[in-house]
Amino acid sequence: MAGGTKDVFINCPFDNDFKPSFEALVFAVIGCGFRARCAKEMDDGAETRIDKLYRIIDECRYGIHDLSRTELDVVNRLPRFNMPLELGLFLGAKRFGDETQKSKRCLVLDVEQYRYQMFISDLAGIDITAHEGQPRRIVAIVRDWLVTVSRRRTIPSPDVILDSYDRFVAGLPEIANDAGVAPDQILFADYERMVRAWVKRDHGRT
Repeated sequence: MAGGTKDVFINCPFDNDFKPSFEALVFAVIGCGFRARCAKEMDDGAETRIDKLYRIIDECRYGIHDLSRTELDVVNRLPRFNMPLELGLFLGAKRFGDETQKSKRCLVLDVEQYRYQMFISDLAGIDITAHEGQPRRIVAIVRDWLVTVSRRRTIPSPDVILDSYDRFVAGLPEIANDAGVAPDQILFADYERMVRAWVKRDHGRT
């Protein structure tokens, strides 16, 4: 089943350094009335990671791909290739899939706009949007992109969604405690649930 019109595949680093940016991506997607999907959404021992990615990508109309993590691993001195691989799977589904898959749209992010030319030059001709490692900028970029590609008139203005995001981040420790979750041990499912509840209360979105 392909291309859910509210499903947004998030392909980004999951390490602690990137966590504020990942959470900003999830908040922006949900705050705009869409559903955030990623490899962290389910842990099924009967499903390999690559099969999980195939399934999620198949089910998503939209994809957000962050290529920020290109540094060498401090232990193995090797780069992480997960994000470029997942971007390639998404682009392949769009290029070679059926008509529903061909309707996919994607946003490609990096810390600097033209840095990708040094490590993945085959993306030449694809617009890369720079977020400079700033979570608030990520929220604004994702909001503007979803407005453009979906043409939905119900998406909040930049000021509204950024104000909501700022208050959510400031209140997250208390929000987590109220939900019975340790603030430093928030799973993706917990975070998604808390964002959905916040957004629903804040400006009527689920």
